[in-house]
Amino acid sequence: MRIITSLDEIEAPFLNAVVTVGNFDGVHLGHQALMQKVKERTKDINGTSVVFTFEPHPVKVLRGKHLPLITPFPRKMELIAQQGIEIAICPPFTKEFAQIEAREFICEILMKKIGMKEMVVGYDFAFGKKREGNIDTLKKWGRELGFKVYVVGPICINGIIVSSTKVRELIMAGEMEKVKELLGRYYQVTGTVIKGKDRGGRLLGIPTANLKLVNEVFPKNGVYAVEVIYEDKAYLGVANIGFNPTFGDNALSVETHILDFNQNIYGKVIRVNFVKRLRDEKKFANLKALKAQIQKDIEVARRVLTA
Repeated sequence: MRIITSLDEIEAPFLNAVVTVGNFDGVHLGHQALMQKVKERTKDINGTSVVFTFEPHPVKVLRGKHLPLITPFPRKMELIAQQGIEIAICPPFTKEFAQIEAREFICEILMKKIGMKEMVVGYDFAFGKKREGNIDTLKKWGRELGFKVYVVGPICINGIIVSSTKVRELIMAGEMEKVKELLGRYYQVTGTVIKGKDRGGRLLGIPTANLKLVNEVFPKNGVYAVEVIYEDKAYLGVANIGFNPTFGDNALSVETHILDFNQNIYGKVIRVNFVKRLRDEKKFANLKALKAQIQKDIEVARRVLTA
């Protein structure tokens, strides 16, 4: 997939571009349905599949609010590429960009610059200055300007409409099985393994990989059964997200014990897939009690992950 981070990089319109526009945080099943429709239409008209997205998230720019992202930008690009999209266009989202009126965005950017012939949008799509563009105006302009509009309805899983807001909410509640249903995959945290305080290995005999984090939204504090991806190989593991109350720490950390693993991975990038929340984080009276509980967690995680 080609990633374009400035509209100036586009030297000529793409052939019969089929475009979908959105933030796509999480690249959940709703987003995937849009992208699959884009691919279907691209095949029918011998065109080019294009995702137009934004960096940073518009909420951060327009409301000055920190919105914890489900997928940091590099991960979002990976996931969009996995959907088989050919072109991802993600210009910097600025206050000036936000002032572009909806019709101008369609005519000057999507049609003239990108070569859009068809557009695929979600049922609740709105865009342009003050979100003045919507599905009705899009269809009207499509008839007038000569592009087709396809609207993809809501994706509903077990009575829940799939949305980034809902996915974020479930992650923060620690409901990882429900998160997986909405994403179509495990929720994943990526980070570089850094030197921790070595309490896991030195004091408890249970070494952990401490992550320097790039994710922004984290599962609820507690202990989780996880799958660890290192160098394209999957390992079973147990992760603790929290503040290590037994040791009186006050900084959030993600520490993962990888089962049946003894490689030196300091400085390496690992990915942690959150499978199931096992218990709350709690404070133990002493190291012996903590170690006994961790051994129990390891056995429970092993059962969960091999079931």
